[in-house]
Amino acid sequence: MSVEQQIREQLAAALAPVHLEVANESHMHSVPPDSETHFRVVVVSEVFSGQRQVARHQKIYGLLAAQLQGPVHALALHTYAPDEWRARAGAAPASPDCLGGSNADAGGAG
Repeated sequence: MSVEQQIREQLAAALAPVHLEVANESHMHSVPPDSETHFRVVVVSEVFSGQRQVARHQKIYGLLAAQLQGPVHALALHTYAPDEWRARAGAAPASPDCLGGSNADAGGAG
């Protein structure tokens, strides 16, 4: 099973989201082809109602601890309660372009 599918299944099972997007954005970074290291995740769940962003992100980091200790290098998280999602007209920010570089470069951002 791909890392993307693992992430999707774990978040769906734990958060019962009304909307879930998991996108592998590794191709936008300085990594080998077919990598699964950089992901953009949009989750809309009633679980997030009344929670601050920090608590929401901590919840997801806890759920994905195994992936974060292994193949996943970066997660772009966009977490919303259903009313917040409706107020945004069902849209989350796009990920910024990678600034280049790699872990081997001093100060690389990719």
